[in-house]
Order: sequence, then structure tokens, then C-alpha cells
Amino acid sequence: MGDPALPAAALDGGDLDRLLQSILFTDEDRAALREASTIVGPHVEELLDVWYGFVGGHDFLLASFVTPDGPSKEYLTRVRARFAQWVRDTLAADFDDDWLRYQAEIGRRHAEAKNLTDGVQGAPAVVPFRYLVGLIYPIYATMRPFLEAGATDEVQLERMHQAWLKAVILSVTLWSEPYIQHGWF
Repeated sequence: MGDPALPAAALDGGDLDRLLQSILFTDEDRAALREASTIVGPHVEELLDVWYGFVGGHDFLLASFVTPDGPSKEYLTRVRARFAQWVRDTLAADFDDDWLRYQAEIGRRHAEAKNLTDGVQGAPAVVPFRYLVGLIYPIYATMRPFLEAGATDEVQLERMHQAWLKAVILSVTLWSEPYIQHGWF
């Protein structure tokens, strides 16, 4: 995020504002993500252990990281570092042009440029779109225990968890652009 070499996103700031409105994202959600950041930040690696355990437990999900030699540990490690950074960046997001371009790049790396960043040979060329969308729920649901560990009460917990859901939906929506026929996004 913040790399000036990243190309412009398909959407501009006005489009992003309308998208935020469509998912009912508010300043309260932004504040809730900041609160969640202080709770989850020190536990991102533990959170990724849960997510990687889930993906690794399903051959059809793990298949995106399989080369002719089997699952690429090196590839999974590099992706994990970026996934951790996405969690931190999402919890701290300003939802500005830099963040929008960053999300576009993540989408590109799931579809049009998968494997290029890491120079991986022989892994599938795209993460199937159905799993991009399908993983919204596990990414959302498995965050709750981490938030529970630091929430002051049920109201704060629910506010942070719902803000996380909105942020995940927003991210996946933006990552979807390379999968959509030109002009339809």
C-alpha cells in the first residue's frame, strides 16, 4: 500500500464513497476497526494460523498454491506475509486512493497476475472467484474469538465484528474487478 508505481484503480474516490454507503459503512465502523486493530494486531499470526489451517484442510482451497511438486511452502509463506499485512492495513485503513489502488493490486494478484509476484511456476493461474467470495464468511467468523479476547463488552464486540465484516466485503468487492467483464464492474 502506498506504492506510487501501482496503477490507478478502476474506481475513483467518489465510486468508493458510494460503495461504502452501499455496505452501510460509517465513521463508527472506521473507529471500531481502529479499536479492533489494538486487540487483533498482536495476534495476527495466530489468526493466520486459523485461516491457514482452514485453507490447508480443504484440498480445493489449497489447490491455488499447488505446483507440480505439491503445495509450495515458499509460496504459502510469502502469501501469508501479505495476508498479515492486509489484516493490519484493513484495520487501520483510511479508505483513500492509496488504499483503493492497493485493493486493486490485490485483486489483480488473485486473477490476472497470480504467481508473477513470487515467480511461481506451475500453480493455477487464478484463484477461483467462487472461493474469493466463499471465504468472506470464514474470514469474518474466525475473527470473533480474537475480538472477544479484548472487547470490553458485548456491544463493543459486535460493533468491531460488524465493522470487520463490512471491511472484508468491501475488500472482496474491490478484488473482484479483474474477474468482471470490462465495463460491468
